[in-house]
Order: sequence, then structure tokens, then C-alpha cells
Amino acid sequence: MSSKKPIRVEVRAKYPDEPIERMVKRFSRKVKKERVIELFLEKRTYTKPSVTRRIKEKRRQKTLQKLNKKNQVGTTS
Repeated sequence: MSSKKPIRVEVRAKYPDEPIERMVKRFSRKVKKERVIELFLEKRTYTKPSVTRRIKEKRRQKTLQKLNKKNQVGTTS
């Protein structure tokens, strides 16, 4: 998780007269998806490796549950 490469999030207008609000919304979604703010907050304080592993495992389990739920709904319809 301690990568040295900078995180770049860029949003460009899809069409010439796209509203700024929409671009800001897309930017904030990208930032959330890339976990930029979360990573910054994690780096501010020290967390024990065991706690970090536990958090990663919880996140992984949550993602797997969402995928399983999505696949179950898709196969029954």
C-alpha cells in the first residue's frame, strides 16, 4: 500500500458545454473510487499491521458479498 507513484485523477469535459457541477461530481466519484482521501488519512497516523490486515479483509468480504448478491439476482431473473 505504500506506493511511491503519485495518484492522478483527471476529469475532462465530455462535450463543450458540459456543466461544471457534473464535472465536479464525476471528479468526486473518481476520487472515492481511487481511495485518495482514505489513503491520505491512513498515512497521517500509524496503524498496526494486524489492524491493517483486518480492515483489508473486511473490505474484501464486503466486496465479495456484493458480487455474490449481484450474481444471484442476475441468475434468478
